[in-house]
Amino acid sequence: MPTRRSVVAGLLASATCSQPLWAQDWPRKPIVLVHGFGAGGNADSIARVMAGELSTALGQQVVVEAKAGAGGNIASENVARSEPDGYRIIMLTGGHAVSAALYKNLRFNPVDDFAFVSLVATFPFVIATYLQSPIKSIGDLIAAAKKEPGKFTFSSVGVGSTQHLTGELFAEMAGIKLTHVPYRGGMEPLSDLMGGRIDLMVDSITVTGEAIRSGTIRGLGVTSREPWPGLTQVTPIAATLPGFEVRSWNGIAAPAGTPPDVVARLNGAIAKALQVPKVREQLGFLGVQPEATTPEAMRSFIASEITRWKGVVDKAGIQRI
Repeated sequence: MPTRRSVVAGLLASATCSQPLWAQDWPRKPIVLVHGFGAGGNADSIARVMAGELSTALGQQVVVEAKAGAGGNIASENVARSEPDGYRIIMLTGGHAVSAALYKNLRFNPVDDFAFVSLVATFPFVIATYLQSPIKSIGDLIAAAKKEPGKFTFSSVGVGSTQHLTGELFAEMAGIKLTHVPYRGGMEPLSDLMGGRIDLMVDSITVTGEAIRSGTIRGLGVTSREPWPGLTQVTPIAATLPGFEVRSWNGIAAPAGTPPDVVARLNGAIAKALQVPKVREQLGFLGVQPEATTPEAMRSFIASEITRWKGVVDKAGIQRI
């Protein structure tokens, strides 16, 4: 059901439709691109790649700002409550849909409080372990975890993050119990994995890829159905656990009520940026595939993702927060 804010935002949107000249001068000052995770993580890295190219496309500096915590919900609430003028936007992640499925009382509506602009990228996750671990494969992990339920710890970038539910879904499908250790994102989980302070890491290739390629950590499995370009040495988890597949995403949104002309300008700038060879190369190195959409397609996609993750939460018996 639409929130009071979304109703007000809808009225604002209707009003701005009759004032297209307002948006012709946009942007007149720097734009802040917010994300909800730590420095060096997937959202931060992708946001910085996009900010550089969007600054060129829009003729104003796009500044990245992190508001880490609560699986990205602090940042989402911050932007949802911001002025709908196009100067404060957000890099959403797959955790946005997961939070909608897992949290009973979010302080914002994950669909109606946003003007969705475009997806930016899609990607899988990796389950990895430290180099000295006796676990050499997903099969080893499942066998060991069945012998000692709850012994093995796995990291995520926060309770209710996509990484968290990916780990829970894996455990549920494998018939094992793992112990979740939430972080605020960034590179801290990788440091703790390399130090043996946690047993497993569930994270993006943005965070794990270079360490796997250099032999610093061991990739046990990738969550895509097929081997992922740039990390083909890591076997898909589905090879051991048929039917297992998780692909996540990043996308840009603004507060609900942002003028349609501004949303359209942002959408065009994102689509243009994702065609720049340098940007595509940088995103490929981070382990993600560029993917632009219309605002309508992004909204529909996120609504469907919320429905999908609600099913996962119910099937896995995960208690809503």
